[in-house]
Amino acid sequence: MKTAVVYYSQSGNTEYAARKIAAILGADLIPIKPVKAFPDKGFRKFFRGGKSAVMGDRPALEPVGFSPEDYDAVILGTPVWAGTFTPPIRTFADLYRDALGAKPLAFFACMSGAGAEKAAERLAKFLGIDAFRATLALVDPKDKPDPENDGKIAAFCEKLK
Repeated sequence: MKTAVVYYSQSGNTEYAARKIAAILGADLIPIKPVKAFPDKGFRKFFRGGKSAVMGDRPALEPVGFSPEDYDAVILGTPVWAGTFTPPIRTFADLYRDALGAKPLAFFACMSGAGAEKAAERLAKFLGIDAFRATLALVDPKDKPDPENDGKIAAFCEKLK
């Protein structure tokens, strides 16, 4: 089964997890980048990112290089902002909603606190699906390494094989 790991990462934590997942599954990595980057430090990072997430913004994306017909399954990865998935993932999900809804989907989120479960529920609802095949929540896996993370990632990947 050919799998894509589609992710947005601002601080590198989600990219870190995406790379580990892709390596285990032999999946393609597809990073999403907004045309206009979100601030990555200080008050503006939290204000603009949180406001954009809460308001349901859909920023323009750089060309993604994703063809849904090339994949049997898709894994979506995002940081958690203001208790939900990020605006770049919202744009991607909106662009490919019909194609994604017809495939097995999984979800992972990286965060500094909590909110991954709510973010997964909100993205599933946005996509019009009942639930993801598997979900994974990690607390800053790159910035705060924890030996348990490798086990969580392996268990997540095992559900997708």
